[in-house]
Amino acid sequence: MPKSRKRRPSTRRAKPGASGRGGFFHIQVRPKSEFVTYRNHDVGARGGIERIAGRRANGSWDTQKWLVDKNEAHRAGKQLVADSVAAEKVLSQLGSVPRHLGGDRFIAKPRRKIPASEKPTAAMRRAQLANIKKAQAALRKRRKARA
Repeated sequence: MPKSRKRRPSTRRAKPGASGRGGFFHIQVRPKSEFVTYRNHDVGARGGIERIAGRRANGSWDTQKWLVDKNEAHRAGKQLVADSVAAEKVLSQLGSVPRHLGGDRFIAKPRRKIPASEKPTAAMRRAQLANIKKAQAALRKRRKARA
């Protein structure tokens, strides 16, 4: 009969961001239990801000948390304060002000879902009009080249 393995000490691995010594602030938007797999997405320039996207069991994807580099933001008491435009944009798009949990971890609500009855929004209409103008300009340019 083989000998039993020596047991490890009961110290557990710390959750990401719990120690406060990492390179990012973790802003959790949705609980980890909603997702089965994850993928990180570097937003904007390399480094700086990353989005952790989670895939649900039904196949849909959503943001699980944001990672904001410590060069892009800093902690002032229990608040997270943006030091760059990119970090300010991320913090403004959250559904609530990030609340400090401990270490480098924060929690916030996801942004509000827009019901179908309120669509298209003003921003969507502006984007549609801009796309139509671009298509018309390209068409005019192509017709001019033929003539």
